Amino acid sequence: MEEHGIRGVTSNPTIFEKAMAAGTDYDAQLREVTAAGASAREAYWDLVTTDIAHATDILRPKYDEWGGQDGFISVEVSPDLAHDTDGTIAQAKELWTRIDRPNLMIKIPATAEGVPAIAATLDAGINVNVTLIFSLARYAEW
Repeated sequence: MEEHGIRGVTSNPTIFEKAMAAGTDYDAQLREVTAAGASAREAYWDLVTTDIAHATDILRPKYDEWGGQDGFISVEVSPDLAHDTDGTIAQAKELWTRIDRPNLMIKIPATAEGVPAIAATLDAGINVNVTLIFSLARYAEW
């Protein structure tokens, strides 16, 4: 953070999936959660939320130093929910509660179904990072 000026980090499911499939860094944790009976989906989210929680803890001093203006970590809702408003809202709330850090942002895609989910999530007091805004028309919906 000091050497390279990192002020925040975003993540996405593709990066996590590649890291889990190609490397060995997650193997021990994956064995532990699956041995406890977790499904593949549950194991994935356990690994993701653990990593994101650790990252928020690392950047928390910067978040505090900068008065909450930077130092955020983003975690994306499941891409399977891109066209499911209620499912997106539910997962955003679950991730927010599960990770429970003020410098967390929940990344939600700006699909037609995502736009009302973004509004509802913000209304619930949850930090949101809007992603996949591919047109000015979609941006103007705000």
